Amino acid sequence: MAVGLTILGSGSGGNCAYLETARVKLLIDAGFSGKQIAARLAAIGRSLEEIDAVLLTHEHNDHTQGLPVLCKRHGIPVFANRLTAELLHEQMPDLKTWKIFQTGQPFELGDVRVESFSVPHDAHDPVGFLLRHEDGNVGILTDLGCTTRLVIERVKPANVLLLETNHDLRLLQDDTARPWSTKQRILSRQGHLSNAAAAEAITQIVHDGLRHVYLGHLSRDCNRPELAYAAVAGALQDAGARHVKVEVTSQAEPSPTLALGALVAAGV
Repeated sequence: MAVGLTILGSGSGGNCAYLETARVKLLIDAGFSGKQIAARLAAIGRSLEEIDAVLLTHEHNDHTQGLPVLCKRHGIPVFANRLTAELLHEQMPDLKTWKIFQTGQPFELGDVRVESFSVPHDAHDPVGFLLRHEDGNVGILTDLGCTTRLVIERVKPANVLLLETNHDLRLLQDDTARPWSTKQRILSRQGHLSNAAAAEAITQIVHDGLRHVYLGHLSRDCNRPELAYAAVAGALQDAGARHVKVEVTSQAEPSPTLALGALVAAGV
């Protein structure tokens, strides 16, 4: 079975991705309702009954709102670090399927090696992931206010990367619906990546083996898909990295499934 990655949806209102290999089927975050996650899986011919585990980046609702249905109704194990699990357990005391990992300590799920690393964001112990498989590596880098040297180093082996492009600076500054205090939080080192910051980050991450970049977690009000694409694709072009495909994810529907093995082999 080919290794497939599907971004089921990504944006300020919800985030969830699906990774399938010959031995394991994983959700990365569960930021839609259980009903929505089930519907999006059904759209690609899969079901919640098949899911082996959920990996959580952090505790915010746009990454966790589907957990009650996934865990209580379907008994799916949820892998989170201790601080994230403790906070969510207070909010969802009926959930009993926690599996605790230590940030920075790799572990195996089927034929996937899960590597986690700390990211700067206003959550208790937020992480990014590098999911290693013999067919290719997937990086998950969303909800972070800046890219540290550690973040760049840990995600750099990725062949496919989900990268946050939350906002356009001008659109955020001009937004009248958000108070200045909220804008300061978003712009802080514990907030969210702008298009410009993501473009700068990708020039530090890019390498010959990076083949595909998904742009995720776009703000409904303070970003536009064409602005995010222009920033990151332009930075890659300026860096001479024309081998990397850039794709903007959607809040409303899944992205087409990406076959990792074929993608990486095509670039060899």
